[in-house]
Amino acid sequence: MLERIEIHLLYATIVWVAAWLLTSMKRGTATTKYWIWVATSLNFILPLSIVPDRLWPSVVGWFDPRVAAISGSRISPNASITLALWIVWSLGAAVMVTRLSLQIRTGRRGAHASDRGPAVVGLLRPRITLPAGIERLLTDHELNAVLIHELTHAKRRDNLIRLIHEVTLCALWFHPLVWITGSRLALYRELSCDESVTRRASGGDLVSALAKLANPEHALLLEATASSFMRHRLALLTASQAERQHRTANAMLSAMFGAILIAAVIGPAAQAAARYACALTHAPHGGVQGGIRGGVAGGIRGGIRGGIR
Repeated sequence: MLERIEIHLLYATIVWVAAWLLTSMKRGTATTKYWIWVATSLNFILPLSIVPDRLWPSVVGWFDPRVAAISGSRISPNASITLALWIVWSLGAAVMVTRLSLQIRTGRRGAHASDRGPAVVGLLRPRITLPAGIERLLTDHELNAVLIHELTHAKRRDNLIRLIHEVTLCALWFHPLVWITGSRLALYRELSCDESVTRRASGGDLVSALAKLANPEHALLLEATASSFMRHRLALLTASQAERQHRTANAMLSAMFGAILIAAVIGPAAQAAARYACALTHAPHGGVQGGIRGGVAGGIRGGIRGGIR
């Protein structure tokens, strides 16, 4: 079990490195990069690396239960160490679950507050909440830009995606790359929604709306996750249309990341097949086949000779 977890996290880390390198490129839209990080986050919690073991044994034949037994017998950890690791993980997971519960409770209370900034609440049936008096602060064009941004969050079920990642963080709280994935998701979640505004309306309207909502003199403050990436958001909103359209770059990023993700799924299967083949090669006297042949041949010869005499 521990070996399976180690192999899965190893290949999930390889996928994370690929996501970081690809999304660090200047080319490509924030929306494409957002979905790359969504896939990276899901890859941590979903054991894609062991899918061939469960779904393809009759087709591929790469995995065999004896592989786990062979490798596990060589690196089986001490029972006390294993127990200590499970205790530490359980304590950390309990703390993270408590943290998540408090965040959900705070979010529910904030959803009913009249002075909360524009936001999307709800998971399966998200809705947009606007603070009272926002129509007096923003112009019609600015309010329309804000609504387009929030509507994109709602249509994509970003709250649900965020919750899934938080659950992943509860299970893999010890992995620093999962924490970094959360910050990358938050960044590109906002940037991709800003891109939807620039495609449908003027980015300048959203810039002026953000400036008004972030003004400390007003009660309509932005959420922390939205205001913390203000520099990146302003850079995207003020960019020219030519700099934002990179269809070829999007296709390249998607293809490269998809290839790496598929390789990370197939990799453990190929690794298991190599270990199994190596184990059969080094088995004494041909392993099972040798034992069966020798036993059957010896039994037949001895039985026939003894009966005839």
